[in-house]
Amino acid sequence: MTMQKIQLERTYAAAPEKIWELWTTEAGIEAWWAPQGFTVHVTALDLRAGGTLTYTMTATGPEQVAFMQNAGLPLSSTSHKTFTEVEPTRRLAYTTLADFIPGVEPYEFLTEVELRATADGATHVTMTADTMHDEEWTGRLAAGRANEMDNLAQVVGS
Repeated sequence: MTMQKIQLERTYAAAPEKIWELWTTEAGIEAWWAPQGFTVHVTALDLRAGGTLTYTMTATGPEQVAFMQNAGLPLSSTSHKTFTEVEPTRRLAYTTLADFIPGVEPYEFLTEVELRATADGATHVTMTADTMHDEEWTGRLAAGRANEMDNLAQVVGS
């Protein structure tokens, strides 16, 4: 069986070093990672192949809180990622442990992030992620990742 992928692309008006910093530091991740109406707090970050990123995402906006409650999901969930590739300012890949979905056995899915400098000093980012266990959760993943990338644009002023 061939696993499908989600792919998103954005170009940011910032050098690859700045985008890398925002993607790989505690302060950077906390500044943009969460979708609107959520916050992120990083509790562990070991940036190397085999290292981990652990953070807690909490619903704080009224609409998001209501959605989470209506879906039977906790307002806060802790996410565990394991880095599989770390190539500073160029490539980052990590697996995410999906252990937060009611009624679904935990599993991992891969996300790959490629940064490429453009001729005008900007950075083109391509994010590719495995699909999740069903269409609904894959849609949630795609929407969440698109929102993350839009948030990153706001942080760098693109």
